[in-house]
Order: sequence, then C-alpha cells, then structure tokens
Amino acid sequence: MARIMSFDFGTKRIGIAVTDPMKIIANGLTTIHPKDIVDFLKKYLMTEAVETFVVGEPKQMDGTDSQSAVHVRGFVNLLKKNFPEIPIEMMDERFTSKMASAAILQSGAKKKTRQDKALVDTVSATIILQSYMEKTSFF
Repeated sequence: MARIMSFDFGTKRIGIAVTDPMKIIANGLTTIHPKDIVDFLKKYLMTEAVETFVVGEPKQMDGTDSQSAVHVRGFVNLLKKNFPEIPIEMMDERFTSKMASAAILQSGAKKKTRQDKALVDTVSATIILQSYMEKTSFF
C-alpha cells in the first residue's frame, strides 16, 4: 500500500509529512533544505511507495495567491519534472503555521522547542496532510 506525502514549502525549509501505508494517520517526517529535496525524495521512494504528493498552497485571506505562491509553483514544477508518475494535489495552507505553533504550545513543549522553525514546518506539513485526508474522506 502506498503512502500520501505532503509538503509545507518554504525557501529555507520544506516540512514533510506522510501517512502510514493504510492512510489512517498523518505523521511528521522531517524538514529538509529545498536544494536537497530531489535527492531526499529519490532515496525515500526507493524504500517507500508514495501515491500522491500534497503541496500546501499559500493563499491570502481573500483567497488570492500570496507572495510565496511563485516559489511553490516552482517547487511543484520540480516535483512534476522529477517524479512525473506521482500526481500532485494542492491544499490550502492558510493558518497552518499558526495552528502548528498552537499545537506545539499545547503539547507543553519548552520555549526552545516551540521556537524551532523546522518543527513548526514539519507540524504544518502534517496539518496540511490531515486536512487533505479529511477532505478526500480517507477516514
């Protein structure tokens, strides 16, 4: 059974989350520098099957593209070029960073952990994936 993988793209870091093979649970996987993403994915896909990539789509409050949308489109094109067999779905990522920070705070994490931007990006990718799974009725 194949997993679903999601990305919270940023120009400094990409948060990555995946489902379990049964597609029941979304788990944070890692955070990686954008220049390393293709090599990381090639290695990952050698051992794990991924059926869909879900990419967070940056939107403003009125639903229009945010400033970072151009970078996300470039990232999507990079995925399409290197992994043409894996379909890509876009998922609204508004508020995911705030939700991630709130979830980390509620977990009782120490201040130093709460300030870890890589952790916030990984949790954001998990929230994007969870939202996608809810939208597509995997539950």
